[in-house]
Amino acid sequence: MSRKHPVIVVTGSSGAGTSTVKKALESIFNRQNIRSVVIEGDSFHRYNRAEMQQKMTQASNAGVRLSHFGEQANQFGRLEQLFRTYGETGGGQRRFYLHDDHEAGQHGERLGIECTAGDFTPWEEIEPGTDLLFYEGLHGLVKNAEIDMTRYVDLKLGVVPVVNLEWIQKIHRDSAERGYSQDEVVDSILRRMPDYVKYITPQFSETDINFQRVATVDTSNPFIARDIPTLDESFVVIRFRKPDIRNTDFTNLLSMVSGAFMSRRNTIVVPGGKMGMAMEIILTPIISDLMQRRNE
Repeated sequence: MSRKHPVIVVTGSSGAGTSTVKKALESIFNRQNIRSVVIEGDSFHRYNRAEMQQKMTQASNAGVRLSHFGEQANQFGRLEQLFRTYGETGGGQRRFYLHDDHEAGQHGERLGIECTAGDFTPWEEIEPGTDLLFYEGLHGLVKNAEIDMTRYVDLKLGVVPVVNLEWIQKIHRDSAERGYSQDEVVDSILRRMPDYVKYITPQFSETDINFQRVATVDTSNPFIARDIPTLDESFVVIRFRKPDIRNTDFTNLLSMVSGAFMSRRNTIVVPGGKMGMAMEIILTPIISDLMQRRNE
């Protein structure tokens, strides 16, 4: 952890709601004139798109399961090194994963090189003078015998839906956006499950604050669901690891978010449609405190 160069991590799988937290934090950064360096978890995958497909085929032929959730497909050591280096110096190395042709064109123009969708940009030094590092991805709080990213992180946030809702979101996204059949998506869920249990789930025991979306409609069979429950058809369960984190004012939060209630002394529940608002109310004083400590 670092007072001078804070590191904030939002960990959660794709579709979990990490983008909502990212928008809330970016709004806070803009209001407080905070210059952040954003690190995307995809950029620390070990293989580009073509290489990963080849590795997965080889693993399948050998009767082995390989997924983006596991250690074999990621550079955990390099990510931990970035957190440590940034906390110590405000610097470090990063790169970008190019999801599509648009991103490839943007970075190719910025770097003056040819870039291809599904590949990575070259490693480059983080620009000097940033106030904090903000990581969003799958593995920001991985902790095992060799790696412990949590010791270098100043604010640890988790975003996760209940598992059936997560599966519904994955099935609809992969079918609609990527053209996979339902059988292919189900096979992907099963292939990733051991790594999900080993690497993803334990991180949510390390978070300072956890945001879990729970649907209020029937999701008992995610494989036949025709649509994704909307935010208005959901509640968000917000669990604080320590109820007194940064002197969080629960009474004020309850008064400002209509429909909110406390289910435990460290847990508040808000309507899904109020998730972004609740995040800003909770995180604004915490970020202000980090910046005050940094300036001191």
